[in-house]
Amino acid sequence: MTLILTNDDGIDAPGIKALQKAVNQQAIIVAPTTEWSGCGHRVTTTEPIEIYQRSQNEYAITGTPADCTRIAITHICPQVKWVLAGINAGGNMGTDVYISGTCAAVREAAMHKIPAIAISHWIKKPLIIDWELAAKWTADVLSKLFTIPIETGTFWNVNLPHIEPGTPEPEIVFCQPSIDPLPVKYHLEGNKFSYCGEYGKRTRTPGTDVDICFSGKIAITQIRL
Repeated sequence: MTLILTNDDGIDAPGIKALQKAVNQQAIIVAPTTEWSGCGHRVTTTEPIEIYQRSQNEYAITGTPADCTRIAITHICPQVKWVLAGINAGGNMGTDVYISGTCAAVREAAMHKIPAIAISHWIKKPLIIDWELAAKWTADVLSKLFTIPIETGTFWNVNLPHIEPGTPEPEIVFCQPSIDPLPVKYHLEGNKFSYCGEYGKRTRTPGTDVDICFSGKIAITQIRL
């Protein structure tokens, strides 16, 4: 199959290298030149988007994650079978899908009736992501999702847990996305507001992707346009 890999952490981020490893290097990378975390579904329509071909199967784009998908599926690889985004350094659960550039990249694919999967890795501070392990888990998840027919107008959203070294392999759980808001908390100094909400303290409604992932399992949700 023909795979497009993208992300919102930038083409040089370790997560997209781990995703490439998870698919055995068999993919075309079309990713942003810089980080676009939290940009949502922003697209570029009023200025040119530059493209830099780094190798036969690697392209750096000066646009957003959604721009990368648009250019990939229309000009670089129109015969694409799947669009994968990630592995994002940080969770994208529940209502995060509206904020996430990672999810926007695959949402754009779903809009064009192309199967797509977003993969993110929750960060449980002070732990550090083991990208080798993340690649292995992602390969396991993809081997499962590639065999499941996906309904047109939807995409898969995968969140890997952050567990202590030596912990047994995490279970893969299909679940519902949380609809609880992220913590909204700011520190005010003068007239400047600085966000200080703690991701790990968000509401954990039982059975939702937030609860599943925070419990040390791989949470998979199907997101509808």
